[in-house]
Amino acid sequence: MIARYTRPEMGKIWELESRFNQMLRVECAVAASQAELKIIPQKAANKINQKAKVDVDRILEIEKETKHDVIAFVSQLAEKVGPEGRYIHYGMTSSDVLDTALSLMIKESEQLLKDQFKQIDQLFKQKIRSNKTKLCAGRTHGMHGEPTSFGYKLCGYHAEFRRNVSRVKEAFSENKICKLSGAVGTYSNQPQQLEKKVAKKLSLKAETVATQVVPRDRHATLLNSFAVYASGMERLAVELRHLQRTEVSEVFEGFSKGQKGSSAMPHKKNPITAENVTGLARMMRAYAGTGLENISLWHERDISHSSTERVFFADAFILLHYMNYRIIGLLNSLVVDEARMKKNMDLSGGVLFSSSLLLMLVKTGLSREEAYKIVQSLSHSLKAGEHLQQACLESKDVNLRLSSKDIKDLFAGKQLKKNLETLVQNYLKSLSKQRLY
Repeated sequence: MIARYTRPEMGKIWELESRFNQMLRVECAVAASQAELKIIPQKAANKINQKAKVDVDRILEIEKETKHDVIAFVSQLAEKVGPEGRYIHYGMTSSDVLDTALSLMIKESEQLLKDQFKQIDQLFKQKIRSNKTKLCAGRTHGMHGEPTSFGYKLCGYHAEFRRNVSRVKEAFSENKICKLSGAVGTYSNQPQQLEKKVAKKLSLKAETVATQVVPRDRHATLLNSFAVYASGMERLAVELRHLQRTEVSEVFEGFSKGQKGSSAMPHKKNPITAENVTGLARMMRAYAGTGLENISLWHERDISHSSTERVFFADAFILLHYMNYRIIGLLNSLVVDEARMKKNMDLSGGVLFSSSLLLMLVKTGLSREEAYKIVQSLSHSLKAGEHLQQACLESKDVNLRLSSKDIKDLFAGKQLKKNLETLVQNYLKSLSKQRLY
């Protein structure tokens, strides 16, 4: 399935060359700000901004000797710039440029995800509107409970999606951080004013209090917001997987021309996209766990976090981007079988309407206990193929209190559909003044 994922933008953000170019942005912004504060000559800042260019191959060549990627990076830039290159990285420590560049990469990634969130939001709304009165069995413990509609069912998943996007958005805001406070965070070689200047140039915020690194609770919060979001998408995926089972067959993933479901069984149409989403959610939760482990660094810093971050940041962002891609395809091609939903509701002989029948009888003057006894007796006496509606039409206890029209309207879901349409409309209306992102 990866071969069909033809949107490599997120991957490019996390490639090595992009990482070095973001580090260069930081170095140039620092040099320009240092010149403004008369820490380095203006001529040096100009040369750095004009001549500094990333050469990944040369950086990797230097790193073979230095065994230090930031030193190799700075050395390569200095070669390009010439004598003024001695002012590159002036007064900085490695984490100053690494963590600030990481913030820029996170910030750039947010833009791609934001576009996908908006697309998913619109697809949800379309599916909710088109299915708002398509009745289906609501299930508790996997068993028939009461009727609902597929559109209203989707409202719950959509509301959760919007809450989770809100959490992701807030976590992103906590990660737009510039950190230039030096080796142990005390600004020993740079004034705090410089950090604020650079932060403004890069559209970031200066770190409140740093050690040698940006505190990792920020990144852990972001990864955990991803994990909660992914788990919400998995909940939707699991629901759609259940509804596609042969015994249920109420909802189907799209099946394109020429697609094959099994190498051995030509008839198969499998919920592969929903299953894919479930697997991706498991991976995201694992990344979130590693992010939490990275919070506890020794003293002002160690590098136990560094090796894991070189893997999971790129992986987590690409994974989330890909998961959204699959969700968009899933929602866009979703097929709903209303007739099968009606047939499945009838499998339980209309007992899904038992609670509504109970309340109708109570309204006629019966006590709850009396009404409950009548409805339970009728429901439990049904034989295979029999329906509660017919049992009610033939019951003296019910006929004394309800007309045949009342009974038929109840089991046709007439009032229920009206209520559900109102619920869906009210829900969608409530979103009109709520901006997703």
